[in-house]
Amino acid sequence: MNLEDLLLKAEVEAFLHLEADLLDSRRFDEWLALLADDLVYFMPQRRNVRYGLHAEAENTRQGEGISWFDEDRWTLTKRVEQIQTGLHYAEEPLSRTTHMVSNIMVTGQPVAGEVAVSCRFLVHQNRVQYETYTFIGRRHDILRRAASSPAGWLLARREIILDQNVLLAKNLTTFF
Repeated sequence: MNLEDLLLKAEVEAFLHLEADLLDSRRFDEWLALLADDLVYFMPQRRNVRYGLHAEAENTRQGEGISWFDEDRWTLTKRVEQIQTGLHYAEEPLSRTTHMVSNIMVTGQPVAGEVAVSCRFLVHQNRVQYETYTFIGRRHDILRRAASSPAGWLLARREIILDQNVLLAKNLTTFF
């Protein structure tokens, strides 16, 4: 790695850590400001498949069938607005979350101001008194350099791959 690569990695890490802190602090409007207008936010469902079929059949595909999330900036904004009404049955009172992000890697050289990034995550969610959920997996992101962003980057694409294929949570209102 050269100095330029290390500086890029440090910028990417700072962006992902800021994003996690905004979500955990419930600063959802500031988080929305980090999302590109043409954002793709996708979480496939996982399947148990025979050895050798993982690449082609383990995850549902975007636009083909069912997924946990297949959203854009507009739908995420509407989800935030619903939470902020105080009338969201699944988020009243608001969950407490902790987003931990690790194994952050820049997976390609920047092209046209965009960079591919992968990381592992653990999201802990606590609702009311006794509901506790843990989500673990990896993300594949595309970050776009943007002077208009308070963090210098915008999230242009996120694919969220959960390790589990059966969710035990009563709802899926957490942002990843």
